[in-house]
Amino acid sequence: MAEGKITVFTGEGRGKTSAALGMALQGAVRGENVVIIQFLKGRGLEDSEYLHRLEPEIKLFRFEKCDAGDSERTPEQREEEIENIRNGLHFARKVLMTGECDILVLDEILGVIDNQFISVSELEELMSFRDETKVILTGVTLIDEVCSFADEITEMKTVQFKKYN
Repeated sequence: MAEGKITVFTGEGRGKTSAALGMALQGAVRGENVVIIQFLKGRGLEDSEYLHRLEPEIKLFRFEKCDAGDSERTPEQREEEIENIRNGLHFARKVLMTGECDILVLDEILGVIDNQFISVSELEELMSFRDETKVILTGVTLIDEVCSFADEITEMKTVQFKKYN
């Protein structure tokens, strides 16, 4: 059985989530089932009526409940959000173990590691359950250890051009 490819979109530039969603949409067009789990996105795309119309091919999940940024949360809110993030990771494991989808997007998972909610080794263990599922990871900061198990890494970089009159 071939292992699913792990693709990473990282960097300071914009477009990481858009690239991941584009790959998800391409997969859905091919008849593949897609699960998107968003982390650290505030309300994110959860309430998008458009995305709900894409079901059952594309399903979107968020486990966090608080829209406040990490620095604005009370210690109790932070602990609750860490537990919610861990619930999202347990759900991702279930999705991978059951082969529930062909493509799994873990949007802003690198930020979850960067904020020390989980470790790289926890992510690597999660990836070991993927079998043939393609996994897309996004986030600003790429930790070197992630490179060791990723198949493809794209770094997003914003380049500004000055307009001369």
